[in-house]
Amino acid sequence: MELVNRTEIFEFFLKGFSGYPALEHLLFPLCSAMYLVTLLGNTAIVAVSVLDVHLHTPMYFFLGNLSILDICYTSTFVPLMLVHLLSAQKTISFVGCAIQMCLSLATGSTECLLLAIMAYDRYLAICRPLRYPVLMSHRLCLLLAGAAWGLCLVKSMTETVIAMRLPFCGHRMVSHFTCEILAVLKLACSDTSVSEVFLLVGAILLLPIPLAFICLSYTLILATILRVPSAAGRRKAFSTCSAHLAVVMLFYGIVIFMYMKPKSKEAHISDEVFTVLYAVVTPMLNPVIYSLRNKEVKEAARKVWCRSWTSK
Repeated sequence: MELVNRTEIFEFFLKGFSGYPALEHLLFPLCSAMYLVTLLGNTAIVAVSVLDVHLHTPMYFFLGNLSILDICYTSTFVPLMLVHLLSAQKTISFVGCAIQMCLSLATGSTECLLLAIMAYDRYLAICRPLRYPVLMSHRLCLLLAGAAWGLCLVKSMTETVIAMRLPFCGHRMVSHFTCEILAVLKLACSDTSVSEVFLLVGAILLLPIPLAFICLSYTLILATILRVPSAAGRRKAFSTCSAHLAVVMLFYGIVIFMYMKPKSKEAHISDEVFTVLYAVVTPMLNPVIYSLRNKEVKEAARKVWCRSWTSK
């Protein structure tokens, strides 16, 4: 009987904001504009990091990876969400749901590790400046970034396969605007404890542990900066990591707020709107923060822009 129920599932219905048509019409232009800014801003960061030789450093290599992550993360759900905001038929195929679930889990998980790697890079640059070129070699940068992408992809594929192999029965309405794994698990009609254990272990490995590593790195960085004799030297040292610190505070601050606030028995539409805005706003703000807080990025962008115009 379980096999029959499982094989009959060809698509899911994404509830989203179907009960609030006026809100859908408001979110469509808002999310469209923010998604466009996300694509343009992060693409610009990647382009500048590649085209300007002065930015061929570990810091900007990881920043380029972060920008690619933001593009991939938002692209896993925003285009389909925009279509659903204007459509009465809000469906996604079973395979499409699995792909969306896996990619969103992978990109979100990778960002947690990448922010920790970037904190380690800033620690070496400020606390071990003389040995920094040796310690943070190009090979190590590739290894760290590749390991973060690869491990999180394997983890997410495992979680997705376990979740999607469960028998689904009853209604196929996912109470979310994407195939979020916890929302999909609520539709399963068998024991989901194995999937929940995997998710719990993954959450522990990718949230508190990287955050603790980041806090330790910045504690050591702050201690080193305070020992710098001149005020100008302290400002210069802090400016090299202020943008990354702002991104970390934004990312983890919102995540902690979302998951640590008291849960009500009934879902509120305000929580869903906040989730949408968090998922779209954070990737949009990352390139803005790095552009405003980093003189090297602004100067490199100006050079690339002037070079492109003079070549015409």
